[in-house]
Amino acid sequence: MPLSWQQRLGLWWAEFSLQTKLLAVATLVVSLMMTSITFIALNGIQRDARMSDTRFARDLGLLLAANVTPLVAEANDRELAAVAERFWRSSRSLRYIFFADPDGVIYLGIPIGGSNGSSELLLSRRLELPADLQRRSQNPLIRQHLSPDGQVTDVFVPMVSEGRYLGVLALGINPNEAVLASAALTREVTVAVFISIWVLVILGAVFNALTITRPVKELLRGERAIAGGDFQARIALPVGGELGELLNGFNDMASQLEVYDAANIEELTAAQVKQQTLIASMADGAALLDGDGQIVLVNPTARRLFRWEGRNLEGSDLCSELPDLLAMELQAPLDGLLAGERDSCDVRCTFGEPPRTLRIVLQSVRDASGESLKGIAMTIQDLTREVELNAAQSRFISNVSHELRTPLFNIKSYVETLHDMRDQLSEEETQEFLGIANAETDRLTRLVNDVLDLSRLESDRTWVLEPIELRPAIEQTLRNYRLNADEKGVTLAMDVDAQLPRVRGNWDLLLQVFDNLVGNGLKFTQPGGCLRLRAYPWPDSCHIDLSIPVHDKDSLSCGLSSPLPRLRVEIADTGAGISREDQARIFDRFYRVENAVHTEVGTGLGLSIVRGIIEKHGSRIHMVSELGVGTTFWFDLPLEQADSDELAIAGERSNAAAATSTFSAAFSQPSPPAASAV
Repeated sequence: MPLSWQQRLGLWWAEFSLQTKLLAVATLVVSLMMTSITFIALNGIQRDARMSDTRFARDLGLLLAANVTPLVAEANDRELAAVAERFWRSSRSLRYIFFADPDGVIYLGIPIGGSNGSSELLLSRRLELPADLQRRSQNPLIRQHLSPDGQVTDVFVPMVSEGRYLGVLALGINPNEAVLASAALTREVTVAVFISIWVLVILGAVFNALTITRPVKELLRGERAIAGGDFQARIALPVGGELGELLNGFNDMASQLEVYDAANIEELTAAQVKQQTLIASMADGAALLDGDGQIVLVNPTARRLFRWEGRNLEGSDLCSELPDLLAMELQAPLDGLLAGERDSCDVRCTFGEPPRTLRIVLQSVRDASGESLKGIAMTIQDLTREVELNAAQSRFISNVSHELRTPLFNIKSYVETLHDMRDQLSEEETQEFLGIANAETDRLTRLVNDVLDLSRLESDRTWVLEPIELRPAIEQTLRNYRLNADEKGVTLAMDVDAQLPRVRGNWDLLLQVFDNLVGNGLKFTQPGGCLRLRAYPWPDSCHIDLSIPVHDKDSLSCGLSSPLPRLRVEIADTGAGISREDQARIFDRFYRVENAVHTEVGTGLGLSIVRGIIEKHGSRIHMVSELGVGTTFWFDLPLEQADSDELAIAGERSNAAAATSTFSAAFSQPSPPAASAV
């Protein structure tokens, strides 16, 4: 039975590949879209042309009517005919000009004209116009009709003179020839674009079939042969470029697979590659041991933790490569796993300098039956940071609890005594107990305020730094401590230039820095001592207080590789000094030097707060101290005109030894003339 044309078309379409079908459909869609867009554009152009012709016809009719209305009113037909003819001949756009009387009868027409003797012809030509046309002198009637010679735009303009309706002026206007030519060109371009798209698609399909489809089909055939176990399949096509490299790569792969198949190690190699990739990408340390405890594989993280970088460890005994302390910790658990006594174990140990805390998990790897030990998987987690954070948290909680418990216990004891024995205590004892309770309350308040200040500094709060005068802050601090200093017999001195440049800082925070540092210095300075505050531009001059021996003078220098303008502030005292051991921890929370060498009390948070405030100003605080000689703290502040970002970097680079030349001239020499005692 012969096939119908629909069946033959279906079979013909089924012979094409999916790629060819998609290409044909996409081409059809693109061509239809381009045709639609062009059609819409053409319609828009034609619509605009009609609107342009309409406006042109209206303006032309109004212009001619304005010129001939006086002639019609005077019944000067000869002059009217002459003007109309000149107007018609001056414009190629005019098809005709008609003049009709108020009854619509045409009495003059160009190029068709009439005479007095042809009244029948004139009476036979009558215009049927709307009745309200005579009231639309500035809004003529415009319409279009299609004639054998093309489309014509008709304009009917009523002629009105001094309120009297004189008739109608009718114009016939040809369409714009340039617009018509443009529309015709657009149609031709649309057809050309449609044909060009299909021609390019056909050429692309031919090129694709000759250069891409055949190599891809050959590559597919070779891939199927490889999948079927025929590793001798090769592709021999003279193709260059990237496709040729792909075919060559396929041939190379087939050759390697043929070798692997002969050696029967393809499966083992693929598994090993996957295993190595997985272990190498782990964030924790990982190592794989064989059944004898020998190292098979180590990932980069484990090499870094155990300092094994650049070493070939395959085949080495694990315990012999570990540090002695760690090897002793792991030896017994590892022997237990190798002996089959356990399947896993978890070991946590600390070793090295600085100490590192590791969590090591050992897990035995067995075969599918679970009887034979194939190896041991070891994972290593670095818990050093977590341990340090937990220890710091515990220390902070313990210190706060201890510091709060002591004043609370004292307050409770004395208040309880006053409550239970108020009738048995004298007035002096009562006042003494109340004074102690009040002092302990003040101490508790200071502690809570210091903790809150430290918390605010360590938060993400943004502090406003603005230009300020530093000398008033120094003077205010010294005035606050003047009575205490006089009672203790300590001299307060200030060495600050009256024209000190302004700095960028926070007034309240800097006032707290001066308060803490001056208060500490006054607390540990014996009667007869001196406490001096200095402020001067840096690095324009180099001087710092205290004649304290410097142990590493070669590392101290007043010069900077790239000095930036800033203001240096120094607070120096001739107190008891701080030992080298205490200097390393002097800025830690709740650390008090008086716990070891002094009897003065405090919260131990003052210097931590000072360090936090100075860091908020983009700088660092430094200190130099010697037992029995004194202590000097100093820091730098950015000047108002300097860029704050550069100054913050400079403050970080400024090392504590930048004032070597001033140490030898501290209290062994008299103060400079600018110093003023407070």
